[in-house]
Amino acid sequence: MHRSAPRLARILACATVPVVLVAGCSSGSDKKDDKNAGGSARPGSPSASPTVAAAKFSKLPDVCSTLSGKTVDDLVPKAQNKKGKALPSADTNTSASCLWSGLDKFDYRSLTVSLKLFHSDPGLGSGDKRAGEYAAQQASRAATAGKVTDPKTEKVAGIGDDATTVSAKEKKDGDDFRDQTVVVRTANVVITLQYDGAGYETAKAPDAADLLKDAKSAAKEAVGAIGKGAKSGA
Repeated sequence: MHRSAPRLARILACATVPVVLVAGCSSGSDKKDDKNAGGSARPGSPSASPTVAAAKFSKLPDVCSTLSGKTVDDLVPKAQNKKGKALPSADTNTSASCLWSGLDKFDYRSLTVSLKLFHSDPGLGSGDKRAGEYAAQQASRAATAGKVTDPKTEKVAGIGDDATTVSAKEKKDGDDFRDQTVVVRTANVVITLQYDGAGYETAKAPDAADLLKDAKSAAKEAVGAIGKGAKSGA
């Protein structure tokens, strides 16, 4: 059969086109391709990375400076070291403790302030959330540590963002101790204040209510020190 020159040229041109484009040379292919293109699924956009609120504090203050000299004198008369003894820590920017202890005649007192800072982490949660979880653990430990008896746990208002007190008794080497613990969360920092007292020889055991009152007051002071001394912007 005789074929016109234009038609023959069109057939030859299509023969040289890559395979993926051959359909474009066949009759009616444009409409079919449009339909297929319209029905094809588009790749979804990548999901955004999880974010958490920035923590308020990025670094702890000097733990032994969280309580004033007057507070130390009142709570720990005849303290061996009025400035306190910093306890070992791998990183004092995130975890630090200071101890004061003293014996006034037969009255013994021991006071420890421990600080723990939590950064915000997309995989673990905000600094505040992590600090809250740790604070709950600290309160639970205070009620079960050592050989404490009659532990009484109570939530208290007016100290930091969240506070819990744990009052307990403990016998050490035949002497009766009164243990008071105040666990406070202020933003992304947890303060654990432990205040213990005992009466040696003929001295009586200290009044638990008085110890707890003093411990709460000292905890409030420590919260204020965190606000003034800790670095912001975690």
